[in-house]
Amino acid sequence: MLVPSRLAVRLGLLGPAFIAAVAYVDPGNVATNVTAGAEFGYTLVWVVVLANVMAVLVQYLSAKLGLVTGRSLAGNLGDRLPRPARLAFWGQAEAIAIATDLAEVVGGAIALYLIFDLPLVVGAVLTASVSLVLLLVGDARGQKVLERTIIGFLALIAVGFLAGLVVAPPDAGETVAGLVPRFDGSESVLLASGIIGATVMPHVIYLHSSLTSHRVERWGSGYDVPQLLRITRVDVVAALVVAGLLNLSLLLVAARSLAGLPGTDTLTGVHDVVSSELGAGVALLFAVALLGSGLASTSVGAAAGAEVMDGLLGLRIPLVVRRVITVIPALVVLLLDVDPSRALVVSQVILSMGIPFALVPLVVLTARRSVMGQHVNRRSTTLAASVVAAIVITLNVALLVLTFG
Repeated sequence: MLVPSRLAVRLGLLGPAFIAAVAYVDPGNVATNVTAGAEFGYTLVWVVVLANVMAVLVQYLSAKLGLVTGRSLAGNLGDRLPRPARLAFWGQAEAIAIATDLAEVVGGAIALYLIFDLPLVVGAVLTASVSLVLLLVGDARGQKVLERTIIGFLALIAVGFLAGLVVAPPDAGETVAGLVPRFDGSESVLLASGIIGATVMPHVIYLHSSLTSHRVERWGSGYDVPQLLRITRVDVVAALVVAGLLNLSLLLVAARSLAGLPGTDTLTGVHDVVSSELGAGVALLFAVALLGSGLASTSVGAAAGAEVMDGLLGLRIPLVVRRVITVIPALVVLLLDVDPSRALVVSQVILSMGIPFALVPLVVLTARRSVMGQHVNRRSTTLAASVVAAIVITLNVALLVLTFG
């Protein structure tokens, strides 16, 4: 029997952050980043960069909580909340999971329509079905197989979203100028809120802590917690740098090639404009990447929902049942002929409502010595995390006010 080398074990500990990273390039991110670039050029480059930096800290704290306590965020809350509070907390988290799933299934359906001209309802069913297969494979073959599959999807997404940069490179000077924080009217504030709301997502905060706690059970033997935390930092930074570059590429392509053109407020319109401006090949790659984004991210969303239910209520339902339940709202939206792009926007607004319920407990728990022991956050880390929480919550309140006001 071959014994894995030290390097192999270290590499084996990488991977959970890449599952989380897929949620950072879901169809909601595609819609907000492309719209931001098309409407405001390079103005909101700084928002994409800021959102990604904040996401690194948030996902690291989530992973750290799982590593140190051996329990997910939902499990930690389930251990501390009375039953009525657990039920209420689970209810809001489940609603957020369904809203997340709606965006991702609708995004996959739009991609199948663009590639194969399939009706949106048929595309939604196919997207949900394929994501179920991915989850069943991961459940049967183990987390590592799921991670490799998700990383494959990330590679596919990267090719599709970076193709436009190769064909039409952005202006370097304008890109650097876009790093200076500024807004251009209330609509740009709305889009900035949408970018951050679509980046710091509650369901992957719950899921990441679960993934790391499970990974230690299998691969962590022989490593102490500080070593595992160092490896986790590498995992988080590497995964979210990839996700951040993909999000930034979407905004830069739109700023360079789509700015001021009509039709960029919908994914279908973006595909048509990309085809006319950058060529049918780039448009096809964009649609394929969008499909990969929808398939992978909806699988991650369903896994997160299962983890939240298990952590808070100690219950698990069959994956098939969960998949059917969470896909129903997307099918209803499409059957009622609701504008898919509008549905994506509304889903991001609903999603933003769940961020405080995941982010605030994460900061509080990781700052408590009674929970984290000697690995409690430094004061500077807690301060930085508190600032991130305040920024995210403030911008999401602005998103709600600007959307409905």
